[in-house]
Amino acid sequence: MKRIVSTLLLLCLLFMQSPARSQAEPAINWYEIFVRSYQDSDGDGIGDLQGVIGRLDDLVKMGYTGIWLMPVFPSPSYHKYDVSDYMQIDQSYGTLDDFRSLIQKAHEYGIQIIIDLPLNHTSVNHPWFQEAVQAIKSGVSSPYLSYYCFRNSYADGYTQLDGSDWFYEERFAGGGMPDLNLDEPAVRQEITRVISFWLGDMRVDGFRLDAVTNLYTGQTERNIEFLSWLNQTCKQINPEAYLVGECWADLSTIAQYYSSGIDSFFLFPASQAEGFLISSLRGRSGHAEKFAKQYERVLNAIPQGILAPFLCNHDTGRTIGAVQGRSNLPAAKFIEGLLNMLNGNVFTYYGEEIGMVGSGEDPNKRLAMYWNDHDMTQQPPGVTKIEYAYPAYDVQILDPNSLLQYCINANHLRLQFPEISTGINEFIYVDGDICLMKRTTDDSSCLIAVNFSSKDHGECEIPENWSIAGVLTTTEAMPSMEKSCLRLPPYSIVVLDQTSGQ
Repeated sequence: MKRIVSTLLLLCLLFMQSPARSQAEPAINWYEIFVRSYQDSDGDGIGDLQGVIGRLDDLVKMGYTGIWLMPVFPSPSYHKYDVSDYMQIDQSYGTLDDFRSLIQKAHEYGIQIIIDLPLNHTSVNHPWFQEAVQAIKSGVSSPYLSYYCFRNSYADGYTQLDGSDWFYEERFAGGGMPDLNLDEPAVRQEITRVISFWLGDMRVDGFRLDAVTNLYTGQTERNIEFLSWLNQTCKQINPEAYLVGECWADLSTIAQYYSSGIDSFFLFPASQAEGFLISSLRGRSGHAEKFAKQYERVLNAIPQGILAPFLCNHDTGRTIGAVQGRSNLPAAKFIEGLLNMLNGNVFTYYGEEIGMVGSGEDPNKRLAMYWNDHDMTQQPPGVTKIEYAYPAYDVQILDPNSLLQYCINANHLRLQFPEISTGINEFIYVDGDICLMKRTTDDSSCLIAVNFSSKDHGECEIPENWSIAGVLTTTEAMPSMEKSCLRLPPYSIVVLDQTSGQ
C-alpha cells in the first residue's frame, strides 16, 4: 500500500513543475544582526556598528553575502522598533559616519546591507508626535496632528494621551508606539525623504519592512496599496533596491501580498516548529513525501517573486529548541542544510550557525552573540534565562565536525551552485524518506538528493552523466555512487552536476 501511495505522489509531482521564478541573479545568503547583542568595539558592553565592521571577515568566511540590520535609529527602547529619528543612528550604536564606513567596507567585501524600516508607528519621543501632542494640549492647530490618528473618545486599538481626554491609534499596545497616518500626503512625503536618504546618500541596498499586515490593521487591500506605492518609490531611487516584508500570515495571504511588487516576503510557512521544514521530520517515515507536498504548494502559490525562507528570527523561539537539538547535533545540522536547499534568498538569524538557544520572553531570543567566553556584549534588558547549548564560535570554527562548519559548508555550497536558489524546481523522485530535485536555469542545472531519515541509508537512481559535486553529511558516513545508483547516508544532502568528473 505504501508503495502505491508513494508512486501516486511521484506521478503527481512529475507533472507539477514549478512556474518560472522572477529572480534573475544568484541569491544572497542574508544574515540578520541585532547590533546591540552582536559585537562591542568600545568596551561599553553594547554592540555597535564598528563591532559589525570588525566581524565582516568572519561573515565572509561563513558564506553570508548580505546583512539585515535590525533597527539602528535613535529609540528609547533596547529593540529600537519605536523610532525617534528616521535619519540618524542611535548613539549607542555609533554615528552616521560609522554607518558610512560599514556600508563602504561591506560593499568592498561584496556584502549587501538592508536596514529594518518600521513605518507602522514611531516612538512617542519622535518630534512629529511631540509637536502634535503640544498642539492638542495647547489647543492650537499643527500640521503634525494629521501625521497620526487622534480622536476624542476611546475606540479599540487606541491609547489615551497622558494629561488629555484625547486618544491615539496604537496597534502595538504599550503606550509608546503611536501609529502613523499613512494616508496623509505629508507623511508619505516624509517617508520618501527618509527612503531617499538611506538609498541615496547612505547607499543601503534595501529595506526589511516591519509588520506589513499592520500598516492598516486587518485591511489587506490597503496594505498592498501602500506597499505598491512604497516599492515604486524605492525603485525610482534605486532600481536594484531589495525589499523584503514581514507578512506574518498563511501562505495564501503571503502570496496575495506579492501583488504589491515587493521583491520578497518572509516565508513563515517554512519557519519555526510548525513550519513544513521541521514538521516534515516528524513521524517514523514518509518525511520526503511530506516535504515535497508542502514545498510544491509554496512554489505553485508564489510563481513570481523571490522566496525568503528562514527558520527563526528575533521574534520566535530559536531553531535548536524546535528540533530538540541540544542533544541531537545531526538534526540541528540537517535542518540548516535543508533550509539552504530552498529557492530564493535564505535568511539566517545571528547565532543560528553556532546553535544558540532562546525562547519565551523576547529578550531571551536576542542573547549576546557567543563569540567566546570573554568577548561578548551585555545581555539585553529583561532576559529571564541565559543558556548556550553549544560551544562558542571560536571553538566551533576549529572543529571540522561542528554545527558552525556544517553551516559554512551549506552556505558555500549554495553560493557555488546558484541554480539552487534561482532554478525552476522539479521533483524527479520522491519515495518515503528520499527525494531527488532538479533545479534548472537558462544556462545550467543541478540535482539535489536528500535523505530525510535520521537512521537509515537510502538509495535513488540518478540520470546518466551526473556526478557528485557537493556533499552535506551529519555523520562520518559519506555518499557513494555506483553506476546510476546513489547511496545516501542518514540526514545527508548531495548536489550533483553534469561537469564534475568529466
